[in-house]
Amino acid sequence: MIVGIGIDIVRIDRFESWLDDHKLLERYFDSEELAIASTKKITASQTLAARFAGKEAFGKALGTGLSGITLKEIIIINNDKGKPEIKLKGTALEALKKSGAQKAHISLSHERENAIAMIVLEE
Repeated sequence: MIVGIGIDIVRIDRFESWLDDHKLLERYFDSEELAIASTKKITASQTLAARFAGKEAFGKALGTGLSGITLKEIIIINNDKGKPEIKLKGTALEALKKSGAQKAHISLSHERENAIAMIVLEE
């Protein structure tokens, strides 16, 4: 059963300026996410934008927003086949459990100017 659905879209150019601010990146992204982005070079801002949209979409799927959740505890990585997956720890995992959901499914996409993410929370 679906517990919640969330979607978010962000402008990629917003994240281009973040690439030189390591403190800002470390505030919002886990080291695994930053490692993925660092391998992308030209598309690093797209990679980070899509993951940030995923974090925002997670809050919307919860129906409570992100209040009390540390964003870097929402970790969006790719599996061996390239499929994005969401890993939760700490405050993010607690929020998922409180919602009654057991699983979080994620889809990411980006094009020239925008990145988008959708989250489905399932019992």
